[in-house]
Amino acid sequence: MAAGDTLRRVRQRGFIQCGVSQGLPGFSSPDERGRWSGIDADFCRALAAAVFGNAEQVRFRPLSAKDRFTALQSGEIDILSRNTTWTMSRDTQLGFNFVGVTYYDGQSFMVRKAAGIKTTADLAGATICTETGTTTELNLADYFRSRGLSYRVLSFEKNDEAIVAYDRGRCDAYTTDASGLYATRLKLANPDANMILSEIISKEPLGPAVRQGDPQWENIARWTLNVLLESEELGITSENVEEKLESDNPRVRRVLGREGAYGSTLGLGNDWAANAIRAVGNYGEMFERNVGKNTPLGIERGLNAQWTEGGLQYAPPVR
Repeated sequence: MAAGDTLRRVRQRGFIQCGVSQGLPGFSSPDERGRWSGIDADFCRALAAAVFGNAEQVRFRPLSAKDRFTALQSGEIDILSRNTTWTMSRDTQLGFNFVGVTYYDGQSFMVRKAAGIKTTADLAGATICTETGTTTELNLADYFRSRGLSYRVLSFEKNDEAIVAYDRGRCDAYTTDASGLYATRLKLANPDANMILSEIISKEPLGPAVRQGDPQWENIARWTLNVLLESEELGITSENVEEKLESDNPRVRRVLGREGAYGSTLGLGNDWAANAIRAVGNYGEMFERNVGKNTPLGIERGLNAQWTEGGLQYAPPVR
C-alpha cells in the first residue's frame, strides 16, 4: 500500500471504511435495522460528508478490542473510531496516529447495589470482569498494586461476554471507561440493581486514529473533528448552518468556506466543513443526541464541555 493515497482509494471505492465497536450504546451501536448511531459513528459520517458531501458514504466494520489495531494496520479500515484510548505506546509503536479527543473519559467500576460496595477500597479481594486487549487491565494492575490490594481478573475477548459474566454473578465488579459503564448498565437484566462508583482511576482520552504515513488523510480526519468543536463554540448548528453562510463573522465564514481556501489545502471542496456540520451537527449536538442528559445514558458534559464552559474541549482555529 503506497503511503499518502488513502483519500484516492476512498474516492475510488466510493465510501469510507470505518472501524467501530461491536455495540456500545451512545458511541457506536446498530439498531434492529442495522443502522449505526453514536458519537463514534457520527464522526465517521461527518468525515464522509466532508469527503463526499454525503454522510451515508461510509460503511461500519464492528471490531473487538483485540482486533481493532490489526484492522487499521492492515488497511482493512480507513479510520478507527471506536472508544479507543490515546496512549503513548499506541501512538508511537503501532504505526498510527490519533487525530484528537472525541470524549475525555476515565476508568471506573460497576457493582451490584446489594453488595454494599461503596468505594474502590471495598473491592479488595474481589473478582473483576473486563475485556481483554484494552487499557483497563494495566490500569487495574497499577491501581491495586500501588495500594497493596489483592484482586482477581476474568478477561473476555468480547465486551458482551464480560457483561454476561458480570450479570450472572461470576464477578463482583465490571470495569471499563465510565462512559462504557453507563452504556453497559443498559444491557443488564436489571439495570437499576447496579451502580457505578464515583471514583475514577485513570485518564482515558478517547479518539479516532489513522495509519501513519499519510499526512493528508490524517489532516482531513483531524480538522473534521476540529471544525465540529469550533462550530459549537461559534454557535453553528445543523439547523442554522444555511443562515450562518451569510454571517459577517470572519471566523464563521472561514469555517464554512466563505472566505479562504481551507478545504483545498486538504484536497477537499471548500464546503467540506459545512457539509460535515449539516450531516451530524456540531460537537455539542453529537454529544447531547447520543450520550447527553436527555438520553438513556444521561451523561453530563463535564470534561467534555467547551473550554469556555469549564471543560477540556478546545479546537485550534481555522485560519
